Amino acid sequence: MATRRAFAQEDTTNLQTATVASSRIRQYKDIDLAFKAKPSSGEIFKKTDASAVKQAVKTLVMTDLLEKPFLPDFGGDVRGQLFELADRGKSGVLRRNIERTINTYEPRAKILDLEVDLQPDRHSLNVTIKFEVVNTEETVEFTTTLNRLR
Repeated sequence: MATRRAFAQEDTTNLQTATVASSRIRQYKDIDLAFKAKPSSGEIFKKTDASAVKQAVKTLVMTDLLEKPFLPDFGGDVRGQLFELADRGKSGVLRRNIERTINTYEPRAKILDLEVDLQPDRHSLNVTIKFEVVNTEETVEFTTTLNRLR
């Protein structure tokens, strides 16, 4: 985990005053979208750090364009592209949509690698995203596969 340190000297005129060090560690927290309650307290489970960012990135990627009111470019449009005709250009368009969405709406993630694999014969689409969680330098990778049923 990355730690930010701030050093300050309380009184510059008094030589016996020690330097005071304080540190702040950034921790990312989100609610778990499964909305399951803890049996002991009834509170909703929370996701922290890399799992919170991974959940947010997955939600962004799986959101279709025009699904969120007043934000027409929000979402990776993965499900929407599943029902489009598959050609060589579609994987590039989908890749750019996903990169733009993550770079715009998820500042906690820095994309390291992004692979989009269209498989028209199987009516499926594989997306693999490898990203680094900002301020923790933790690398996370996840793959999602969508299959068209009809």
